[in-house]
Amino acid sequence: MLIIYAVTKPSSILQRLYSMMKTLLTLALYFLSFHLFAQDSLIIKREFANKQYINIYKENSDFSYTSPAGELGAPSKYVINGRLTTTYMLLGSYKSPVAFSIIPDFTVRVRNEASAGVRTPSYRLGSVLYARLNMNPEDYKYAELAFTHHSNGQDQSALNQDGTVNTLTGNFNANYLTASYRFGHLTPIGANESYSSFNHRVGLQWYKFFRYEPALDLGFGFTRVLYNFSWRKYDQIERNARNKAKVKTKKETWRLNTEVSYAVNKIPAKNLGNLKKRLNAEINFNYSFPFMNNVFLMAAAGYYGEDNYNIYFQDHYGYLRLGFSSGFLRNRSRHYDN
Repeated sequence: MLIIYAVTKPSSILQRLYSMMKTLLTLALYFLSFHLFAQDSLIIKREFANKQYINIYKENSDFSYTSPAGELGAPSKYVINGRLTTTYMLLGSYKSPVAFSIIPDFTVRVRNEASAGVRTPSYRLGSVLYARLNMNPEDYKYAELAFTHHSNGQDQSALNQDGTVNTLTGNFNANYLTASYRFGHLTPIGANESYSSFNHRVGLQWYKFFRYEPALDLGFGFTRVLYNFSWRKYDQIERNARNKAKVKTKKETWRLNTEVSYAVNKIPAKNLGNLKKRLNAEINFNYSFPFMNNVFLMAAAGYYGEDNYNIYFQDHYGYLRLGFSSGFLRNRSRHYDN
């Protein structure tokens, strides 16, 4: 019997092992590169979202306004009313999904009398913590928790000797937490390069966790359910000029705001269905002409079941307010760098 042995050269085996190791190493490097690229891409998306959300937080803040004659329909007559508020973004890093701001909010009503007195101005100073909940600024979702101190700068007793509220020089002070969930959507850009945004806020407000003026026990909305809605329209207002570089500028043309709050705590002699006392509601429309910069003409209509100015919390009335408003506005294109 003839037996034939096939002998494989050692050099051939080494070549095969080398080829296999080279292939495995190449695959490992490929998967590692893909993983690192995916991580870098995710980090870039997160940083972009963090940066864009800072603008959203500011745009969703309340407007400042100046209103000649103030709230028309109020029990008192006013020469002018004004509200001044802004947002100091102390923490707003593109590295963090969490942000923090301080918000001063001052409202005054100048009374229509000989001295044009303010009497009891309304001071609010708050801090707000924001938490981004998704990475899409055009379908945003975020939570916020705010602590606010509210006072009027007066130091006399909040009650008169007959037990009524001292609205002339009476002290008012309260502190409260507000927890909110905010979400919104920006529509696609249309053929005329305009678009809109729809913005919502659902929240709950608590006062009794903190010190407050005891006179408020006479009937104050210590716990309120909140809902706000805002519809905003953005247009292109400056078109390409002849013989100049391509420039496109977007401007917020108008904003429709609605806000509703309802007191759900126990109020003496006022059941839970007492709209006249428990409901606060306002709708305001703000329009900016093309020649205006960061300012609107404002018209508002509303109802105070509880005047939120401060010591006037027992007043309830319907009102109109006309004037000028301003805030943090989106005055640039989403897809062009101006």
